[in-house]
Amino acid sequence: MHAHHEGGCGRRAHRFAHRAYGGRHGRGWGRGGRRILDQGDLRTVILSLIAEKPRHGYDIIKAIGDSLGGAYAPSPGVVYPTLQMLEEQGLVALSAEEGAKKLYALTPEGSAHLDENADAVAATMKRMDFARERYAGGPPPQLVRAMENLRLALRLRLERGAVPPDRIAAIAAAIDAAAREAES
Repeated sequence: MHAHHEGGCGRRAHRFAHRAYGGRHGRGWGRGGRRILDQGDLRTVILSLIAEKPRHGYDIIKAIGDSLGGAYAPSPGVVYPTLQMLEEQGLVALSAEEGAKKLYALTPEGSAHLDENADAVAATMKRMDFARERYAGGPPPQLVRAMENLRLALRLRLERGAVPPDRIAAIAAAIDAAAREAES
């Protein structure tokens, strides 16, 4: 489920994208309303992770979530466009494709960029360490993401008009099954 919608992007979709991808109440903010990663920080973190070893998008999302102790995990809707931007800027390059997964490696320009911005990289990593210590122990980011996806999917479906009774029953059964799974 993506927050990006085909066709027009009205205010409602814009507000959701703002919240889901780093807005004031979105996942880019830790408990207490403090931003964990600023816009440029994510770019720096992604470059640093790729400098360690070539990575694909999912691996980057998981590595950031793990490094922050579950306090924040960037969404695919932020990571993949950032990777594309970094590729267009010549800082990373596609090194291989594993099925649908694109593996990115740091270019010499990307390595030089990290070296030139070593102080900013160190400051970002220090903020991540602080966030991990301060916000760890909150709800797992996978569950927060899944709950947001469910809420959005239901809202979008209900906005399209009447839902046939058989679909209502199927949706309710799936949600009830998820509730039972959560309780076990």
